[in-house]
Amino acid sequence: MKARLASALLLVVLLGAWEAWCRLGNVPALIVPAPSAVFATLWGEIASGRLFPHLAITATEMTLGLALGSLIGLGAGILLAEADFLRRLLHPYIVASQVVPKLALGPLFIIWFGFGLTPTVVITALICFFPLMENTLTGLSRVDPSRRELFRMLGACRAQTLLRLKLPSALPVILAGFRVAVVLALVGAVVGEFIGGRAGLGASIIAAQSVMDSSLMFALFIVITLLGMAFYQAALLLERLLLRHHLKG
Repeated sequence: MKARLASALLLVVLLGAWEAWCRLGNVPALIVPAPSAVFATLWGEIASGRLFPHLAITATEMTLGLALGSLIGLGAGILLAEADFLRRLLHPYIVASQVVPKLALGPLFIIWFGFGLTPTVVITALICFFPLMENTLTGLSRVDPSRRELFRMLGACRAQTLLRLKLPSALPVILAGFRVAVVLALVGAVVGEFIGGRAGLGASIIAAQSVMDSSLMFALFIVITLLGMAFYQAALLLERLLLRHHLKG
């Protein structure tokens, strides 16, 4: 509780210092708007209802991309962990594919999928895929050898060993990768909207930039931050529930 109060107090101090710097230093609003102007703009966007459709679109893109990327990443991690030949064959190419900046692939995705929801979801899924795959592969590869030997001696088949030993043992590592993917999902959604989105928070930032509305851009940054924090807290809650169930089991 004390840490939370101290964190809130720090936020108040930083906002107060920011406000004082803008007012006393005569900082142009175009360069850095005062917090009071940012919050006034944010309230205006909320009161007018203009914000919510864009927020819903970004949240939808983020959710779909996160779900798709996580499922494929989890499946790929399991497959590579269970098949040594495939891991040696495919893992270098998967890593190489992640080196390519997704921003550079955006124009190509627009050619393939057009504008709108689909290319943004694909970019988000590609960004979320790797943390889940890598953490799943790492977690499954670090199961206690003595426990694996015990399962072998008891006559457990490969599927039973995977479902009853490897996946439960690797669950904390997999969930840590999921938390990383949640953060990256918002990055992917906003970047996708920068490239080819016609709506959403990222597209709104581009629109605000075109009219040099710094207050609106900062207001949208706040909304994006709150959206990301909400998803991250949901991921933490899911992790606690799954790990609690895992420990009881």
